[in-house]
Amino acid sequence: MSRSLSRRLVPDALWKLAAPLIPAFPPRPQGGGTPPLDDREVFAAIVFVLTSGSPWRRLPPSFAVSPATAHRRFLAWTRAGLWGSLRAVVQRESALDVGDREWAAAILDAAESSR
Repeated sequence: MSRSLSRRLVPDALWKLAAPLIPAFPPRPQGGGTPPLDDREVFAAIVFVLTSGSPWRRLPPSFAVSPATAHRRFLAWTRAGLWGSLRAVVQRESALDVGDREWAAAILDAAESSR
C-alpha cells in the first residue's frame, strides 16, 4: 500500500495513541512461520474496511494485508478491548486536532458497530 494512503487513513497523531494499545503478537509455540505484518499497515487495512463499508474479502491487494489477516486481527483486537480503550484515550487527548478527532470517532463508531 502506498505510504500516503496509510498516513491518510491513520494519521501520525492517531497512530501515536493507538500503537501502545495494540496487543503484542504472540509468538507461535512451535516456532517458525512468517513474521507478523506491521501493526500500522494492518490497522490501516482494518480502518479502510470499517470506514468504506467494503466487505473484508474485497480488501484491495494494495494494502499487502490479506483479508483473512485483517479480519483475524480485527477480531483479536476487538476481544482485547482495543476500540473501547482507544475511544477513552482519544476523548482524553487534547493534542488531536478537530479533523483527527472526528476521523477517530468515525473509525471507532464503525468498529463498535461491526462487532
